[in-house]
Amino acid sequence: MSGRVYDESDVRIRPGKGSRPRTKTRPEHLDARAAMVVTVDRGRWGCVLDGDPDRPVTAMRARELGRTPIVVGDDVDVVGDLSGRPDSLARIVRRGERRTVLRRTADDTDPTERVVVANADQLMIVVALADPPPRTGFVERSLIAAYAGGLEPILCLTKSDLADPEPFAAQFADLDLRVTTAGRDDPLETVEPLLTGKLTVLLGHSGVGKSTLVNRLVPDAYRATGDVSGVGKGRHTSTQSIALALRGGGWVIDTPGVRSFGLAHIETTDVLLAFSDLAEAIADCPRGCGHMGPPADPGCALDALTGPAAGRVLAARRLLAVLREGA
Repeated sequence: MSGRVYDESDVRIRPGKGSRPRTKTRPEHLDARAAMVVTVDRGRWGCVLDGDPDRPVTAMRARELGRTPIVVGDDVDVVGDLSGRPDSLARIVRRGERRTVLRRTADDTDPTERVVVANADQLMIVVALADPPPRTGFVERSLIAAYAGGLEPILCLTKSDLADPEPFAAQFADLDLRVTTAGRDDPLETVEPLLTGKLTVLLGHSGVGKSTLVNRLVPDAYRATGDVSGVGKGRHTSTQSIALALRGGGWVIDTPGVRSFGLAHIETTDVLLAFSDLAEAIADCPRGCGHMGPPADPGCALDALTGPAAGRVLAARRLLAVLREGA
């Protein structure tokens, strides 16, 4: 037998997958630059540095973000190649807190909500006065989504050469809703000041003239326009949301033409909190009040309001009825 004495220096340990020390410490990315997301396309996000449309970069989502959803309008921090050259790629390492959100579900029975746009100031609901005929239901649903998401709604009526806008606009008078017209022959002097310095989402059915309006507001946008065969049918002329810089400052976000706008994620109080006087009143409602008034909700504090506030109660309850119909 050998008389050799072995010690630890004679032992060889093969490094394995777990041999490298693991740490939960993540880089702080102190050199990250602020940017705004303007496009989303198959795992790539188009961003503009410091909100400057002349400084575009393409970015991917950093591994440490996991599946954190990032949508048009999100404020993000980016690192890496920020040159904006073709084939260059930056990394999104942080997503900022969202100030507002425009959400929707596939339909009123689908509990899964999807954020369409983040951080928008306004929602411009684009409705044609004819061809296709206007639908109050779509406007009401869009208003509910705007109020619940913290966006200020604006009703924009197109094709005003085919019908008088007053009768349709009058149906929303008690909501103090801002209304403007943008027919093909109408000057944009009334529309552009509403958008300057703001981040505005444009929402509407296919065929109502939304892309035509975008092309007028942003002449170099080259958004596709075309005829469709009716609401919810035919060719959708915009297939992805995209933020476009306005000449006078601000952004418009053109969204695809929608067929449905589910509201399964929205609660009754989400709507009423958008009206300061109504929000204050419902604090005195009995527990479990649905705020619809008698006979369904006897003792609702909204019934005690008078004057212009009473008109807003009726208008708000009409929105709540739309919300309940889908529940």
